[in-house]
Amino acid sequence: MKKIPINQEVIFSRMREIEKNIDKLTIFKGISLENFKKGENYAIGEHYLRRALEAVFDIGTHIGSRFPGERLSTYKDVALFLGKEGIVPQNFAKEKLLKMAGYRNRLVHFYAEVSVNELYEIIQNRLEDFTEFLQYLKLFLTDKDVGY
Repeated sequence: MKKIPINQEVIFSRMREIEKNIDKLTIFKGISLENFKKGENYAIGEHYLRRALEAVFDIGTHIGSRFPGERLSTYKDVALFLGKEGIVPQNFAKEKLLKMAGYRNRLVHFYAEVSVNELYEIIQNRLEDFTEFLQYLKLFLTDKDVGY
């Protein structure tokens, strides 16, 4: 296989961004929905979740840009590309990354439709998807044919 010229520092910086934002979101894990609805909790949760999602797809876009002829015009394209190329397992790409791409678009473009309850549910039950994504990236980055 030809060496893929991935700038690992770009990837590592986005990985740190994901970790930082997920750490911020963990303050809401285990709190009640009623407490999550109080004050600025929803706005804070939305902010950190959006930033973590942006970093996931920044990573995917960076990797995709290193594959000649690859045209990734949507975040859903990025999710499927990562699975197709084996950077993440196909089932993870189709079952989790596609949903993450869709949710990122909802947060950015249809933010008025995002409910407190659904954001709360994601924070309570889906943050592990980010950890799983990071584990797959670490495996990818340890490949001898990746990076410069």
